[in-house]
Amino acid sequence: MNIIILNNQRGQSRALHLPRRLPWLLAGVLVVIPAAVGMGAWHLMQWLNDPLISAGTARVWDNELRQQREQLKSLEQRSNEELRALTLRLADVQARLVRLDALGERLVDVAGIRADEFDFGSPPAMGGPESPEDAAGASFQPPTHAQALEELVLALDRREQQLNILEDLLNNRHQERQASLAGRPVSRGWMSSRFGYRTDPFNGQRAMHKGVDFAGKEGSEIVATASGVVTYSGERWGYGLMVEINHGNGLSTRYGHARELLVNPGDIVKPGQIIARMGSSGRSTGPHVHYEVLKNGRQVNPHPYIYRPRH
Repeated sequence: MNIIILNNQRGQSRALHLPRRLPWLLAGVLVVIPAAVGMGAWHLMQWLNDPLISAGTARVWDNELRQQREQLKSLEQRSNEELRALTLRLADVQARLVRLDALGERLVDVAGIRADEFDFGSPPAMGGPESPEDAAGASFQPPTHAQALEELVLALDRREQQLNILEDLLNNRHQERQASLAGRPVSRGWMSSRFGYRTDPFNGQRAMHKGVDFAGKEGSEIVATASGVVTYSGERWGYGLMVEINHGNGLSTRYGHARELLVNPGDIVKPGQIIARMGSSGRSTGPHVHYEVLKNGRQVNPHPYIYRPRH
């Protein structure tokens, strides 16, 4: 390919010889470069339009978020259950406090303590000097609610145990008072024969009388002089119809010559309870009750017990 260049001033011309492939090269440059630039621009736009998070990453994050929501829900459910359990525990402790207050008031009443001297429903007064550790500013870590509740439960257990022991002691004292012999074995009547030697009413000889006789009206009430367990109720030679009561601590009593027996072996009786009706059964000269006090199986003088005031 030739290109002729003309010079107007000199009137000369000049020819340039170009390679035959130059047009193809120019065409290629003019076509390929724009096409390459266009393709590069298109790919650049595609790259710029790509999302920063891929679909796979989004799915992974979504799964993790779902798991965290489930864990949060489970934690919330567990917290609600623990809160309900703590509430029930607290209600139980409050109920035990109410029972302890009632028990304490009953013990105060049983012990005979005046209400203005001891108020079980009020908190006990406390005080004391400040310890050196407190003065030095010793650190204190407040316990958690659950720990404080458990400590309160332990304190209640100890107080309940102490109150139960106190109740047992008071009941034992009360039972000892109930079991102590006191008073006469009849509701109405008079002492017709004392304990000791006397003239036997049947043979006129001097004989030991191992009990006390109380005469009265036929059918009068015979009462127990202390609480105890009936060990015998029936007829016995010399006593007629007789009741024997064991009061514990080696003490027992007998009530003879009854007309009617109102208790049976194994019955538990209280002081003043009617156990028989006065009669004249057995070796007797008239309606009366033969009253004996036995200590470790041997008859003793009933007079100290008869004149003892009954609680």
